[in-house]
This record gives sequence, C-alpha cells and structure tokens, in this order.
Amino acid sequence: MRKVLLPTIIFVCTILLVLRLFYLQVIDDSLKLKSDNNAIKISYDYPERGYIYDRNGQLLVANQPSYDIMVIPKDVKDLDTTEFCSLLKITKEDFLKKIAKAKVYSPRLPSVFLSQLNKKEYAAFQEIERKFNGFYIQKRALRDYQVTFGANVFGFITQVNDKIIEKNPYYKSGDLIGKQGVEESYEEFLRGVKGVKYIQKDKYNRDIASYKEGKFDTIAVQGKDINLSIDAELQKYGEQLMINKRGGIVAIEPKTGEILALVTAPSFDPAILVGRQRSKNYTMLYHDSIAKPLYDRGLLAEYTPGSPFKILTGLVALQEGAIDENFSVNCHHGFSYAPGRFMKCHCHGGAMQLHRGIYESCNTFFSTSYMRTIDKYNNPPKGVDVWSNHLKSFGLGQFMGYDLPTGRKGKIPTSKTYKKMYPGWGWSSRTIVSNAIGQGEVLMTPIQLANMIATVANRGYYYTPHIIKKIKGTPIDKRFTTKHVTTIDKKYFEPMISGLFDVYNFGTAHGLNVEGIDICGKTGTAENFAKINGKRVKLQDHSIFVAFAPKDNPKIAIAVFVENGYWGARWAGPITSLMIEKYIKKKITRTDLEKRMLEGSLEAEYNKYLAKPIIDTLIKSKIDSGIKPLAVKPEIKSEKPQIKQKDTGN
Repeated sequence: MRKVLLPTIIFVCTILLVLRLFYLQVIDDSLKLKSDNNAIKISYDYPERGYIYDRNGQLLVANQPSYDIMVIPKDVKDLDTTEFCSLLKITKEDFLKKIAKAKVYSPRLPSVFLSQLNKKEYAAFQEIERKFNGFYIQKRALRDYQVTFGANVFGFITQVNDKIIEKNPYYKSGDLIGKQGVEESYEEFLRGVKGVKYIQKDKYNRDIASYKEGKFDTIAVQGKDINLSIDAELQKYGEQLMINKRGGIVAIEPKTGEILALVTAPSFDPAILVGRQRSKNYTMLYHDSIAKPLYDRGLLAEYTPGSPFKILTGLVALQEGAIDENFSVNCHHGFSYAPGRFMKCHCHGGAMQLHRGIYESCNTFFSTSYMRTIDKYNNPPKGVDVWSNHLKSFGLGQFMGYDLPTGRKGKIPTSKTYKKMYPGWGWSSRTIVSNAIGQGEVLMTPIQLANMIATVANRGYYYTPHIIKKIKGTPIDKRFTTKHVTTIDKKYFEPMISGLFDVYNFGTAHGLNVEGIDICGKTGTAENFAKINGKRVKLQDHSIFVAFAPKDNPKIAIAVFVENGYWGARWAGPITSLMIEKYIKKKITRTDLEKRMLEGSLEAEYNKYLAKPIIDTLIKSKIDSGIKPLAVKPEIKSEKPQIKQKDTGN
C-alpha cells in the first residue's frame, strides 16, 4: 500500500495541474488578455455624473465637458519638450515632475499628466497630438453649477489619490471622485459605471481593431440623477441673510426629517472648485484659518445651546414629575444656587410658572426645575443619568445618522462626566446647575438644535434628518423613514408649545412676529469666552434662535446660530422669522427685518482682535483670487463658559 500511495498522489496532482492549465489557456481568456497587455491598449469611457435637483425639480448641478492629457511613460519618445511645454503653458521643471510622478504610478499604464483643459486648450493640443508619442486626450465631465450657493451641500469632485486606489480597485489614476457633501455621500449613485474598451495594437504601436471583436468591452452607464430635500430658494435666501456674519442655519420639515436648508457662513461660490484653478482655490480656502469657509458650521460646530435648552429642561422635569404646569417659583431677577453664587436673570421677576417661564426665559424657574429633577433620586449620579437618557432620546450627544459625510456628536454629560471632573469629592445638582440653561457641559450642533425643535413640533417624535429626497430608480434608505419616539409623553408637549407660542406674542421675540403665521420659538444668548495670548477673554455673546411654524400642522422647524451676535432677538431671531415667512408665504412682508439683516454686518466684531494689516491682507488675497471677501474672526481658542455667568436667558 505504501509503495503505491506516493505515485498515486503524484499522478492525481499532475492530472489536476494539467486540467487547470488547459482551462486557463484554452477556455478562460481573461489571463490571455492580461498576458497580451503589451499589445493591447485599455481605453475608458467615462459616463456623465448624475444631475442634482432640488426638492421642487430645479436643476442645481449639471455637467460640462473637460479634457485631461494622459501619458504612458514608456511610449514617450522623440518628444520636443520645448514645443510641448510652450503649447501647454508649463515649465520644463513641471514637465519633469509630472513625468516622474507618472513613472512612479506605472511606466506602462496611463495616468493624468495635465487635467481639466478647457475647449480652447483641447483644440490647440488636438491639432498636433500626433507629434507627441505617449500622450493622448481623455474626455471627462466636470460639474457645471447652475447656482452660486450651496457649496457645503454639494461638496466637489477631485482626482483620486493612491490611498483611494488601493482601497477601491474601481478607481484608476486620474479618476474623479466626490468629496464632501452629497457628492461624497452619494458617490456610488452619481458616478455611474465607466465603460472599458480593449484595443489591439500592431508592432508599430498603432491601433488596429477591437480586441476579440469587443468581447471584453463594457458600455458606460450614466450616473443616477438625485433630488435633494433642499429648497433652492430658501437655501439661497439663507446664505444672503448670513453674508458678513458667521454661523449656521438648519431648517427641517418636521413630518419627514427632510432638510430644507443647510447654511454655513461664511461660504463661497461652488464654481471656484472647478477647472484648472480648483487646486489653487481649494488650497486658499483650506488654509484660511480665520474665516474657515470649508468648515460646515451647521454640522460641525459644537456650541453651548443657551436658553433653547430650557425647552428640554422643562420637558424632562414634567416627565419626571419634578414639576407640573402649576408649579411656581419667585424670581428676584436671579437665582442664588449656592453661598456666594448668583445667576442673574433678565425676566420681569415675580411668580413664575412654566408658561411664563418659557416666554420670559426665566433662569430661576428652569434652574429650580433642573435641580428638582436631579434631586428627586437622592443620588446625583443616578439623577444625572436619568436626565441624560431623556435627552439622548432626542438624538442628542450622538451622531444622528444623517446622510452627509461630516458631523459631530455634541455633548450630553452623564455621571461619568462629573466623576472625572470632580474626582475624590462630592458634587450635587447645585454644582452642575448651569446645564439647566444650556451652558455648563452641554454642547449641541445647529442640526441637533433644529432636530430638537422639530421633535417638539411633532409632539415627541422625529425622523432622522436627511438631505436626499429621491434617487432615480432607487428607494431611499429605510433609516430615513423610521420614526424615533422620545421618552417624553405626548401630553407634556402641549403646555411647552403654548409657552413657545407666546414667546412671539408677549415674550423675548414679541417684535419678530409675522402676520398670518403662528410661530412658536425660543430665543437664546450663550456666553462666549476664549483664550487670547494665554489669557481668558470675554468675547461678544452668541445669538441663537429655534422655532417652528405653523403652531398646528408645522411645515418648518429651524435653528439659527449667529456667532458673536449679542442676544437671540438681535440677529438670529429676525433671520428665523424671515426664513419661515420665505418658506411658507414665498414672499417677505417683514421688509424692515429683511433690510436690517441683509445690510447688517458683524465683521467689525470678528475683526476686533486682529491687527489691521492682517485683515487687509486676507481681504486682498480673496479679491485677487476672484473669491468674494468673507467675514473673518480672530485666531483664538474657544473656551466653555464657567458656571458663574451673567444672564443667558434672552
């Protein structure tokens, strides 16, 4: 048996190898295609990217033809470098760098030598292309923006880098890919599928025919068109209102979670990131550490929410039975929460119940409500965790799962937070009472604020905010049609909404009402500290406003955050009222507010801590580059306010 075992194994293995070789060489042509690579040219046919429309069918982003000069280094022979460089307006040093880069990628495979030629440059090169062995034109499609707004929403397209190529074999050197915004989120739908053609070459490197009569060729498939949930006119109007200001606006349709407007300020014309100047313009925007135009404040900026957070403080207190609608406290224009500690309040004072406490934004009422919520458990860590879990049911303190590639979690503190902050000694509701009015350790992004007020408008539920409305031929992700219900009973929202309605009638926004629209809202003012040259400096407060309308059957919920905007009703409030009227009425009757917002500027506030030569240089650099000057702000390190503070109620 042993004598025949070894020969048998050898015989069986030999048969298997022969069969495998027969399959690979006779039946399967794919490896033959690879082995014949020296005699075959691979040509790609790039499809148009899908078009982008707004919720009403308005075309926002289309395509325009562009031309890349490709190079195969091993085929570059007998080249008149001087003529070549002169034609393309590049230096010989640039030429050598680009050739060296192409060789590193592959001497035998094509890569981009010079990208995004316009029609005139393409025509000039095409006339004498035959003189330049190893070079050829690859036609592509670049974005053609039909609007001058929404740069942060769209994102942009750029060439893939080596990391992307290694990670995803679909992409080759020179391919384009969406970055940021919906271009990145919906890249696989928008890009389509590129076609591939295999062309047989003769011994003189000339194209002679399709390889195997086109057996391996594939046809390009155009990218899918998409409709965004964005209302183009509302987005445009929001960006106009935020000119010379810094902050964010997020508007949501409460019943669906569809994002109606996503404004960040300062912004820029998306068209500057298209064409030969794209890299130069992007570099300038990227290195602008003062205005940060590439920083999407609506999604990334984490702010102390200020008084709008009192809405949540009141709802949690109602749910926990710490207060009811008739619970009353006396406000003496402030709240003494500990010996030597006094929180000022700008309400009119006197007996405060929930309804009046909301529309006058009483710090005393909500600080008391917060402390009663925590103290209910006779165990501060337990009380804080119960409070925290209620807030998280509104989507706070976590990534919300929306369909944009960037974002921040914000912060909702838990007992672990305070165990780390106060190790080795006790803390109580008095220690952390600033959370009650949206200061302390609480941080929220504008989109979280907008989703919070949308949840209130819905009386206790929300849909994950999303910017996609429709993808041609494909249903949208189910996570955007899944209802999320909070831990707060529906019955507790009505008394809160009644108070929010009277913010416009009798309270802190009484001068911002719009005739014919029942608006519910809440002003906010958040303190703003920073370290400048190592010293803690008080900067101008932030202006915040949240609202929804109409009161019954709401169609829009919105959060507006204006940095260094003084108080809630000064900048954020008027912008909110105008945005709501624009969306619901499609016209503006509050022309007094509109004029003030469109003409108003906070640039002087942002420039206070910058030397004049720096400001002049920044503005001049933008004008020279054809970019609209942006509001600037001092290069300072933000710092959260401490518990000892002035009134942040209005």
